[in-house]
Amino acid sequence: MRDALAPLRFTPYRFLLAGRTINALGNSFAPIALAFAVLDLTGSARDLGLVVGARTLANVLFLLFGGVLADRLPRQLLLVGSNTLAALTQAAVAALVLTGAATIPLLIGLSVLNGVASAVALPASGALLPQTVPERMRLPANALSRISLNSAMVLGAPVAGVVVAATNPGIGIAVDAATFVVAGLCFAFVRVTAPPASRSHVLADLRVGWREFSSRTWLWVVVAGFSLLNAAWTGGLFVLGPIVADETIGRQSWGLVLAAETVGMILGGLVAIRLRLRRLLYFGVASCFGLALPLFVLGAYPRLWALFVAMFLTGLMLEQFGIAWETTMQEHVPADRLARVYSYDMVGSFAAIPLGQVAIGPIAEVVGLRPALIGAGAVTVIATLGMLASRDVRTLRHRLPEDEPGTVKESVP
Repeated sequence: MRDALAPLRFTPYRFLLAGRTINALGNSFAPIALAFAVLDLTGSARDLGLVVGARTLANVLFLLFGGVLADRLPRQLLLVGSNTLAALTQAAVAALVLTGAATIPLLIGLSVLNGVASAVALPASGALLPQTVPERMRLPANALSRISLNSAMVLGAPVAGVVVAATNPGIGIAVDAATFVVAGLCFAFVRVTAPPASRSHVLADLRVGWREFSSRTWLWVVVAGFSLLNAAWTGGLFVLGPIVADETIGRQSWGLVLAAETVGMILGGLVAIRLRLRRLLYFGVASCFGLALPLFVLGAYPRLWALFVAMFLTGLMLEQFGIAWETTMQEHVPADRLARVYSYDMVGSFAAIPLGQVAIGPIAEVVGLRPALIGAGAVTVIATLGMLASRDVRTLRHRLPEDEPGTVKESVP
């Protein structure tokens, strides 16, 4: 346990961890509150898909620019700026919902601005973490970060469900806005030495990032697989899921179901800290089969206990991928190009999400709600099999702490 908590000795890491955790607490309110705000407004899965899809599309379009900025400017300052913009957009959404002035076009426009803010924050946050701890502590630092994020979400999601059910979805969105303000203050206190900034043209920076991305087969194969997987997952869980919940288990229970996933992710993070695997990425990608479980259960047997179990197992398995992926990226990509590679990763992984979110509503109207969910689960299985078909994914080696120069290896009888 002492080794797992070792990253907390470093002050920049503590402030980064605090900011990310507070963001996660607020963001656990956002998808629940926004989904039911739209459903209260129009009751349409198509409208809900348009609102959440607009945010994701803006996020994808601006991610590459966000990656370039994060390799040129102090990453902690970018996080402060992006959190400020996100706080303003969510405050505006909350005001519109609470006053009854919300319309779908207004919600789409504010979602676009929020997506732009996220596009700046995501590459900066991912690339900043390895600057806050020594290399040997990256895996526990990533695991501890994800445990903290998931702990915040497991607290936030059921509370969000209660708040939305008892009051108004606008209250939940207002909580998200307030947490962006507090998180921005935490990021302002992160003090690290930035890698040398690029002095070349933006397009040249993008070309360098593309070369780093495309030259690693394991990287682009997994990103391509997640493009398909994320489209099915987000469309099924976050567009059709609330509709099934409204018809079966209720809004408050839906928040508890989402919290079950994060409980699994917390346990998954604790498991990942103790893993010593040389084929870390292979293990992480194979764990992605778990994402199909809740989609199949929502489509075939949407009972509360079954959804709890499915989401818990999904969280447990998904966390193995998340920690393996972040550690692998930080280990194999140069630090001064990491944000740009993160941005290509995110663009590729998120590119099809808006399509999935917008298309899943009309698909469900044609084939039915339950068959659409089962089909989404089948797509996640196919995408995972495609990633595992790559030899590079199966064989990429992870450097264990005892492999570092100067480390004395224990003899094994």
